[in-house]
Amino acid sequence: MANLKVTLKKSLIGRPKKQHNIIKTLGLTKKINSSNVIPDTEITRNTIKRVEHLVEVEEISE
Repeated sequence: MANLKVTLKKSLIGRPKKQHNIIKTLGLTKKINSSNVIPDTEITRNTIKRVEHLVEVEEISE
């Protein structure tokens, strides 16, 4: 099963509260270039789509 490395690339300043909550749910801090490795599931991909303009996603295979 593959994993995804999600990295915050843009600031959350001026973004809606909902996007702040999604970034927190993905396990990222509010600092730019913070990263987290999460499992690749359909729910995760749908969540990332909501903030794809703020993050960079890399697929990591095990």
